[in-house]
Amino acid sequence: MASLLYQQIEMLSREKHIEPEVVVSAIEDAMVVAARKFYKSEEDLRAKFNQETGQVDVYSVYTVVEEVTDPKKEITLADAKKKNPTAEVGTEIVTARPTDVLGRIAAQTAKQVILQKVREAERDTIFNEYNGRVGELVTVIVKRAEGPDLIVDMGRTEARLPKREQSKLETYNIGERLRVVIKAVDRAAKGPQVIVSRADAGLVQRLFEMEVPEIYDGTVQIRHAAREAGERTKVAVLSRDKDVDPVGACVGMKGMRVQSIIRELRGEKIDIIPFSEETVAFAQKALSPAKVSRVQITDPENKKLEVIVEDSQLSLAIGKKGQNVRLASKLIGWDIDIKSEEEKRQEIEAEMTALTAPATPLTSLAGVGAKTIEKMEAAGINSVEKLASMTPEQLMEIPGIGEKMVDKIYQAVNRFYEGGTESAAGTAEGTAETEAPAAEGEAEAGPAAAAEAESSETAGTAEAEAKAPAQEQAVAGETPAREEPAQNTGEAEQAKEAKSE
Repeated sequence: MASLLYQQIEMLSREKHIEPEVVVSAIEDAMVVAARKFYKSEEDLRAKFNQETGQVDVYSVYTVVEEVTDPKKEITLADAKKKNPTAEVGTEIVTARPTDVLGRIAAQTAKQVILQKVREAERDTIFNEYNGRVGELVTVIVKRAEGPDLIVDMGRTEARLPKREQSKLETYNIGERLRVVIKAVDRAAKGPQVIVSRADAGLVQRLFEMEVPEIYDGTVQIRHAAREAGERTKVAVLSRDKDVDPVGACVGMKGMRVQSIIRELRGEKIDIIPFSEETVAFAQKALSPAKVSRVQITDPENKKLEVIVEDSQLSLAIGKKGQNVRLASKLIGWDIDIKSEEEKRQEIEAEMTALTAPATPLTSLAGVGAKTIEKMEAAGINSVEKLASMTPEQLMEIPGIGEKMVDKIYQAVNRFYEGGTESAAGTAEGTAETEAPAAEGEAEAGPAAAAEAESSETAGTAEAEAKAPAQEQAVAGETPAREEPAQNTGEAEQAKEAKSE
């Protein structure tokens, strides 16, 4: 007959849903710890629980060897034969140690070890049970609040409902029953290991499986679901039977099926969309209730789409705070860029203008040296227009161009657009990237150059007036005589004097 202690062990095992052997092992380990602490020994101690009497015996164990290297755990053959004549090398000599002298402190230590071992075994059992049930729909009761999180009762164990897994529309009361989905099981958590959720998209899928028989038996499949808890959910469904309408099956007669799910989610909106293998067609349906004009795949590798809608449909396609396009992007797994017809038209016009407009070479910029131009051309910048569209950060990424040079380049670009292409080009032909003394030399040469230009203009006027009599003679049929340059100069001076008079 089992002892009273063993009966208590069996009751504890049933309550904690762990095996009795786990509790017995915990008791034996606790007795070993208590005995080692009492005897202050490093001997190899072992404990044995007797189910009949409920007694826990502690033994010190020595291994028989020819030459002792660790006297705390080994014994020579000669000494072993004194205790057991049949002892041989490699066998063990077991010596009982009294346990009735352990006292209150040792008992307290044993109690702590037992509780810890039982708690660890219970956590392992919970983890093994619920780890395979992730995604399952369960009903829980709100037990208490710990800060923003809620602790709910699952029957056999407690679970945690974190703030991030709660719906924005919902408030919870102690004792309230909730339907939740098991989100994860955390072995290392200090409190409840099971994490449940009211905000996961899997909750909507499990509710549809309960309400729609076609989904439960596999005729209709939920391929994808995207959710922003408390606001809106988009569900993509597909029928395996051509005679069954997947959307109609989920909505139900007069919307009864989907309305029951909406009530469970406290009024959250649900969009049911037919699934399509074609990305373009699926994107058009995912953006409902907005009407899409056309969809274009812009980057297949990075999964990017461009969606064009009418101007009146743009706000509806984007949704409140971008909610509609964000959910559609999650649903199809592609990045969506929405543009109106007017925005797309302006974009195309800008591109056409950029293609047809003549590109101005970088040499037209005044104040930018040839070496700097070579560096920019090596980086793929071949025109002033392209240079003007770049940011300072992009320019500083070019090797050899620093912050000061970027300022100089932008000043040259501003002068180019303010002064006009022709004046900037004319100035650029005579400009070189030099030091400050050279610039001062150019400033000093300025008045001389202006005087030279004025004299050349005066000489040109005199020459034109000198040619006038010759042209009159040609009209009258006379051939003007060719004179020496000195004479032409004299005639020019006379004409100039006559003009001044």
